[in-house]
Amino acid sequence: MFPQRLDAPQAYEIAQAMMDGVNRHYQLFRAATQAAKQRFEQADWVTQQRAQRERIAFYDQRVQECVAQLAQVFGAESLPMAVWQQVKLHYIGLMVGHLQPELAETFFNSVTTKILHRTHFHNDFIFVRPAVSTEFLESLHEPAYRAYYPGNLDALPATLVRIIAQLNLDGSFEDLPRDVDALAARIQERLQGLTLRANFQIQVLSSLFFRNKAAYLVGRIITGYTEVPLAVPVLHAQAGGLILHAALLTEDNLHGLFSFARAYCMVDMAVPSAYVEFLHALMPRKPRGEIYSALGLAKQGKTLFYREFLHHLRHSSDQFRIAPGIKGLVMLVFDLPSFPYVFKLIKDKFPAPKETTRAEVKGKYLLVKQHDRVGRMADTMEYSLVAFPRARFSQELIAEIQAHAPSQLEISDRDGDGQQEVIISHLYIERRLLPLNMFLQECFDAGLEHDGPRKAMERAVVEYGNAIKELVAANIFPGDMLWKNFGVTRGGKVVFYDYDEIEYLTDCNFRSVPEPRTEEEAMGSEIWYRVGPKDVFPETFGPFLLGHPAVREVFMCHHADLLEPAFWQAHQARIAQGHMHDVFPYDRSRCLQPGAVH
Repeated sequence: MFPQRLDAPQAYEIAQAMMDGVNRHYQLFRAATQAAKQRFEQADWVTQQRAQRERIAFYDQRVQECVAQLAQVFGAESLPMAVWQQVKLHYIGLMVGHLQPELAETFFNSVTTKILHRTHFHNDFIFVRPAVSTEFLESLHEPAYRAYYPGNLDALPATLVRIIAQLNLDGSFEDLPRDVDALAARIQERLQGLTLRANFQIQVLSSLFFRNKAAYLVGRIITGYTEVPLAVPVLHAQAGGLILHAALLTEDNLHGLFSFARAYCMVDMAVPSAYVEFLHALMPRKPRGEIYSALGLAKQGKTLFYREFLHHLRHSSDQFRIAPGIKGLVMLVFDLPSFPYVFKLIKDKFPAPKETTRAEVKGKYLLVKQHDRVGRMADTMEYSLVAFPRARFSQELIAEIQAHAPSQLEISDRDGDGQQEVIISHLYIERRLLPLNMFLQECFDAGLEHDGPRKAMERAVVEYGNAIKELVAANIFPGDMLWKNFGVTRGGKVVFYDYDEIEYLTDCNFRSVPEPRTEEEAMGSEIWYRVGPKDVFPETFGPFLLGHPAVREVFMCHHADLLEPAFWQAHQARIAQGHMHDVFPYDRSRCLQPGAVH
């Protein structure tokens, strides 16, 4: 229960110190994001990617600073629980009128749970549910979006010119009238068959979204009760100057742009919840937590995910189980059939031939978090001390964890109410994908003599090779390229999700298999050549990947170059020369002027 009186003199000062901490965090977050515009204008791609990586660490740094301050100034760890209850009430008062109250609540939780023992994580001390609404929250000085009223389709090009002008980009366009006319034509084609109503308008979010070598204008077109998504990437052209590169006019296009398998965007937002609501209206199937993460606010994304997870647990009854598929040597994976995510924990010991450590595996997952995922590596949420209802765990799963990761498991009656909990010390949570090997097996079982299964198999094999090539373009070597380490999304995209052997491409040594010197070497069961720790022999991939004749035929038709060292070496040379490859989050058919970009 909350106290009736606020009589702890230090409670308000602690609340104010925590509010100062979250304000400092968001001030630095916005400063890094605002600088993205200048980096884009100067085509400073290396600094842009470095800033994206560094910003990910901002949140934890500010939390640690605040925890240290509270410990030093207030002796926070020794304060009685009654004081912390009052701190929370004061903090709620400070959130009134705050433009990022949801971020403030999450920051409070992060700081408090680092100070208090986990047995005290009750509703009285942290924000399990939002205390302050973000509905209709807006800044009087920085509107989330602007509205433009063309009146009719003939005025659409002039309206688009006004929209582009208000982006205030420093730099001239290669041929803006050409691009605007092409964009207007795509929009008119998309609106074909719709009656333009009196409310016909284009709403555009006030800030651009920056990622890698692109800036994205994002908005929506409204006529009557119809809302059409609108996203336009702005790029630097080969010959110099800026261009409008593509027209993204469907919900699926936006899902690709803000995919969980892509790097976080940099966008300057006074009121992040307003941007999230705007985007969620365009992508209602995408959880709000994933949208927060896509905007660089990954901790808020984790908060919303966990709230949705607890809500799902209350309204479901199925049991957690060992995830379907081939078991990994490094990660133990389980899931809840009714929930579209998987839970992964690092095993205590790794059997041969794995030679790695827990710290190294965690480092690989951090590498993926900080790297450009180019739409081909699933984002992960990392959690510590996660409690699950024991009654929801199958005995088989408990036995599996006890056998392979006992150091990560605790079963306790934390609240003394007889309801046991399973507490996992450290785990990763990812979107659940259908493992590619299982997808292919379904195609085989359905019969490749039938047109549907054969085409599905062919698309998946081509997508698999495309995924590897796009990872290579981003300086990533997957390491273990077996089909089971890739998954298929709802939209048919192939995504990599097993990171324990991932390496930077430039750290690998791609070699040809030496010719055997003797007949004994050629006929022997052991390899006859020396293999260094970073050596990779692409010619040897085939026997592990292409055992099925139909799969081999498709692979060799589209991706035979992956079996040649020269392919990998050429990309290493390109990266060494400082060239950053374009991997677009949309199909080339969406481009307005194909071939106009590096």
